[in-house]
Amino acid sequence: MDNVVKLKYTIDALFGIGVSRYLPKNVKLTYSKKTGRIQHVYENDKLLCTLRIDGGLAITSYFAQLLMKSSKFKENCVEIDDDSKPFVEEGSSVFCNHVKWCGKNILIGSDVPVLYKEKVIAVGRAVLSHRMIKSLKRGVAIKVRDSLKSTIQGEGM
Repeated sequence: MDNVVKLKYTIDALFGIGVSRYLPKNVKLTYSKKTGRIQHVYENDKLLCTLRIDGGLAITSYFAQLLMKSSKFKENCVEIDDDSKPFVEEGSSVFCNHVKWCGKNILIGSDVPVLYKEKVIAVGRAVLSHRMIKSLKRGVAIKVRDSLKSTIQGEGM
């Protein structure tokens, strides 16, 4: 099976059927020298995602914004309020009481794009499921891994 087709199946399995349609056509794959498995996915030298050993994807905020064209993908996201936006952009975690809206596909340990007014500002890993995020008023909901500020700083290096 073609590796791009495998990648599309993985995207559909993780984020919803049909989301892989928004994967750019001209992707470049890099492979592990040790195992021969797909390691990174690029579009025009811009990192889209990294494949994890457990079968998951670590997506970048750029790739999450591309996938936002799909209505099903939004169910994997959280939307935050005005108060927490500057902190999340800097790379701080998202707390339950600052979540305005939460998608129903969020599970513990899944990759979650953080939205502010329909724009991806960060990507992180869920500490809680969507039901817990909605019901709790305290505690960390998403541990941010990649934010807009870190992406901008990384390009200048």
